[in-house]
Amino acid sequence: MTKIVVDPITRIEGHLRIEVEIENGKVSDAHVIGTMYRGFEPMLRGRDPRDATYVTERVCGVCAGSHGWASSLALDQAFNAKVPAGGRLIRNLIIGAMWLHDHPLHFYHLSALDYIDVMAVTHYQGKDPGLVAVKEKIGKLVDAGDTAPLTPRYKPDEFSVNDPELVTTAVAHYLKALEMQAKAKKMSALFAGKQPHQSSIVVGGVTMLPNIQTVEQFRSMLLEQLDFIEKIYLADVLNFGTGPLLPLAQAGVGGGNGNYLSYGGFARDDEGKDLFLKAGIIMNGDLNTIIPVDQAKIMEDVQYSWYKDSANGKTPFLSDTTPDLDKKGAYSFVKAPRYDSQPMEVGPFARMLIMQPQELMNIITHYGIKPGAVARHAARAYETLLLAKEMLNWVDALEKEMGSNFRIHDTNHWEAPATGQGAGMTEAPRGALGHFVKLNDHKIENYQMVVPTTWNFSPRDDKGILGPVEQALIGVPVPDLENPINIVRVVRSYDPCLACAIHLIDPVTNDIHKYQIGW
Repeated sequence: MTKIVVDPITRIEGHLRIEVEIENGKVSDAHVIGTMYRGFEPMLRGRDPRDATYVTERVCGVCAGSHGWASSLALDQAFNAKVPAGGRLIRNLIIGAMWLHDHPLHFYHLSALDYIDVMAVTHYQGKDPGLVAVKEKIGKLVDAGDTAPLTPRYKPDEFSVNDPELVTTAVAHYLKALEMQAKAKKMSALFAGKQPHQSSIVVGGVTMLPNIQTVEQFRSMLLEQLDFIEKIYLADVLNFGTGPLLPLAQAGVGGGNGNYLSYGGFARDDEGKDLFLKAGIIMNGDLNTIIPVDQAKIMEDVQYSWYKDSANGKTPFLSDTTPDLDKKGAYSFVKAPRYDSQPMEVGPFARMLIMQPQELMNIITHYGIKPGAVARHAARAYETLLLAKEMLNWVDALEKEMGSNFRIHDTNHWEAPATGQGAGMTEAPRGALGHFVKLNDHKIENYQMVVPTTWNFSPRDDKGILGPVEQALIGVPVPDLENPINIVRVVRSYDPCLACAIHLIDPVTNDIHKYQIGW
């Protein structure tokens, strides 16, 4: 048996360490380790609850809008605020635009380099002017001896795409995706004021009152995004997944345990009953049985987390976040959320399995694609297309709402109530996101966040059951101990954000280094 440690995992958000044991060329055991302290929740206690939207936005510069959205949903419930249709639609468009930024970023800039031999660009022999320009650009980096951020990397393996034309096209799209990222953020900022860390979403709705020119500018930019998503992003993912990477897809490398969770998100009605992304539970891979989500079955376990046991086995409303660095057996600052005592995978793959869009399910069935790293990329890309198309409907609906009675905020529920509690349960790009707040004496008494990467990258629980990514790593082939590329392929396929899962600030000293380990 051989132990491999990958620390830090690069091309992700945050600080992550992976330890695996290898037997007979495959992973036999895995530990997923969040290496910095989670401290935003204690910092919120005693504050005006309306601060929560803006404080939690600072958890992460990538997931910022999602946290502000979830926080405001929790406050809506605690304040008994009724968000008018205009506010709901603008919220959807602010956050939706950031998803169009996030998903392509993950594929091109964080994960694609795991699947291509990027140096094959230097062997391109075609005449396409755009691709020749890419070859020249990469060639200059090679000549200068600095090919960052394309390198350093693990060595290409038998599954890596090395055809010069395919690789050069992929790198050209990598560069195009940078441009589209910036445009997606600008789209969001039209209604959000700025991005990252929007300033428009508040309890009860939004603060930005748009005019028709702004809405039409958003529409124009959305159509450009839709064209890129459909013709480039989704096409690339499907062409690679059903072509050179099909053996990985059919082998189901990094499959997991078959438990999937979605809270649902993006309300299409003012009661929040009709959700664009559907809520549901799948257990043990049974796609024929979609179970409704029961909030009361969500618990947090800290048996193997560096937190006081006072937080163990509690609902998020009652949980706390008190570090215990001397805790015997603990190995991560990530907690272990469980649904009905089970670890759950969250994210685009979970959402698409719960929604089961026919076109995507046909592709999966036709090509024999199994749950795993490649399937997660396909689900993420297809979800992006569905969302972009739905956003056009929200733009249309917003224009219809605009007029003399156009409302974007519930002004009757702005002041903080003496007591109350609320759960903001929605979906972020990386998966199920919950913010849970309790109020007392007009202040925050307790605040907890259970975020997507906390679900996916949780450690073992008190029953010894491994977290979702730990389970997904079991059985992953590692034929070359010096080149564990399949490990990072699986890890990155979840699009981890450890900044969200563990956060970065000590609530007393604001010292981000105080609780850092393993460096």
